[in-house]
Amino acid sequence: MTSTVLAADNFLLPNGTFIAELVAFVIILFVLWKYVVPPLSKSLQERQDMIQKQVEDSEEAGRKLKAAEERYDQALAEARTEAAKIRDTARADGERIREEMREQASTEVERIRQRGEEQLAAQRDQVVRQLRGELGGLSVQLAEQLVGHELSDEQSKRSTVDRFLSQLDDMPGKQAGSAAPATSGGAG
Repeated sequence: MTSTVLAADNFLLPNGTFIAELVAFVIILFVLWKYVVPPLSKSLQERQDMIQKQVEDSEEAGRKLKAAEERYDQALAEARTEAAKIRDTARADGERIREEMREQASTEVERIRQRGEEQLAAQRDQVVRQLRGELGGLSVQLAEQLVGHELSDEQSKRSTVDRFLSQLDDMPGKQAGSAAPATSGGAG
């Protein structure tokens, strides 16, 4: 009996329970390996593929971001260049408009000056005519008083006025062209 007890108590010798446990363990391992590991492996592979795709997408997004930043910088530089061109064009247009306005103002001033000179000449001629008429009448009166007799006829009055005015025209210090020629109807 001691040997059977001994064999049963010896943990180094395999007994039936151990073999049954070992067979159950191997079956569980086989079932796990056959039915659990493939879906888990497939799930892990899908997860790894998804992570790899996210990494690739992230890298692609980084490249796109860098390209977009480069396009943005280029567009910004072009916009600055275009703004500088527009600013320069606006300055040139402003300068051109200013010059045109100066020319127009100069032309207008010259036109007004010319018109003023023409009006002044017309008024001067009118005043000279009026003065000739008045001066003629006064000359006749003065001549009548000096001569002592009246210049009764119209022809003698005219000839006296014309002679007096021609003497005035010949006087030094008279401006050239300021007096109009003597008119025949100047005496009143």
